[in-house]
Amino acid sequence: MDRYASAGDEAADRARQQERHYQLLSALQSLVKELPSSFQQRLSYTTLSDLALALLDGTVFEIVQGLLEIQHLTEKSLYNQRLRLQNEHRVLRQALRQKHLEAQQTCRPHNLPVLQATQQHELEAMEHRIREEQQAMDRKIVLELDRKVADQQSTLEKAGVAGFYVTTNPQELTLQMNLLELIRKLQQRGWQVGKAAL
Repeated sequence: MDRYASAGDEAADRARQQERHYQLLSALQSLVKELPSSFQQRLSYTTLSDLALALLDGTVFEIVQGLLEIQHLTEKSLYNQRLRLQNEHRVLRQALRQKHLEAQQTCRPHNLPVLQATQQHELEAMEHRIREEQQAMDRKIVLELDRKVADQQSTLEKAGVAGFYVTTNPQELTLQMNLLELIRKLQQRGWQVGKAAL
């Protein structure tokens, strides 16, 4: 007798899962209409259905939320590193200006042109160094963000989220960003484990 009740419970669970899948798929299809037509064409029924299946148990929503939080922390850290470098450069410039001013005030008038030429070379050398350090910092930031994107792609691919794999192709990246946006919109509208109403 318990076996029959268990089979009935399983059938009811499957029916609930199927209903939830249809609801998610319908919600995704309506959200896709808000995307540019070039991306609508790339999001087939199968892709959306697979995405809805991946979202059924709510784990992907949690993964996306976690990835978003990590991304925000990473961006904040990189931003702060760049600000620190800019502040260091500002202090260097001020110190050099002060040093030059003091040297000019104590310089004899006939030596002033030589001193100014030397100071100009010193200033140009420092500005060159600052530009190189800023460019190196910017390259570091871009590489770190690229690594973060690849980590996110890999994580979502391993979680079985349709459309995600590690790529640097700009069109595929934009498509993945649109898929993430769809997931975020569903999440914001209340799609989590056990919720089925928009």
